[in-house]
Amino acid sequence: MARPSKALASRALAPLILAALAVATPARAERVVSAPAPVLDAAPTRKLETAVFAGGCYWGVEGVFSHVKGVKLAVAGFAGGPRNQQVDYARVSGGDTGYAEAVRVTYDPKQVSYGTLMRIFFSVVADPTLLNRQGPDRGTQYRSALFPLNGEQERAARAYLAQLGKSGLWRDPIVTKVERFTGFQDADRYHQDFLRKNPRHPYILRWDAPKLAAFRDMYPALYSDSPSA
Repeated sequence: MARPSKALASRALAPLILAALAVATPARAERVVSAPAPVLDAAPTRKLETAVFAGGCYWGVEGVFSHVKGVKLAVAGFAGGPRNQQVDYARVSGGDTGYAEAVRVTYDPKQVSYGTLMRIFFSVVADPTLLNRQGPDRGTQYRSALFPLNGEQERAARAYLAQLGKSGLWRDPIVTKVERFTGFQDADRYHQDFLRKNPRHPYILRWDAPKLAAFRDMYPALYSDSPSA
């Protein structure tokens, strides 16, 4: 039996199927937690910084981060695979490239820290106890991972995952990994700003709009009504 996925949502009958799911299921698509503030954060700098997160379908990850105050740009794409391999959505969807759907976040550390981005990510975007899946999507391309771009981010990422493991917020062990950054490849234009451009899409309504609403409700001081470019 074929598993539901966002690729399925693009097929002709998928909107009807997913719309039925949206009616039959609670408004909150996934469990929301109040992740703790990081004990160790990356040291702030005076320049814009970049962070890369993988947390299942990149539509929702990008959609949430684009509404964070201090985030200047959020781009959907792919990370985690071999450095010299060129990929696109069709190839990554096969699950055998080593790449994961990911989002590159450009942010002003004077306004929002790397640790705060991680806190938002694990509060409302990704469940760190799910191995190679998030929401309805399955496969290594939907794994959750942190891709530090420098030593400060790596120290903060490893410390925060350890902190989450001791927090007692989840019954199951933390499986999110800190992975080596081998580069980032942008997804095509169709997948950029998908939540903003397609707010009534059945997949967005069922899985990603609730994440954005949870972020707005849980962290109102960090929420921006106007998404980044």
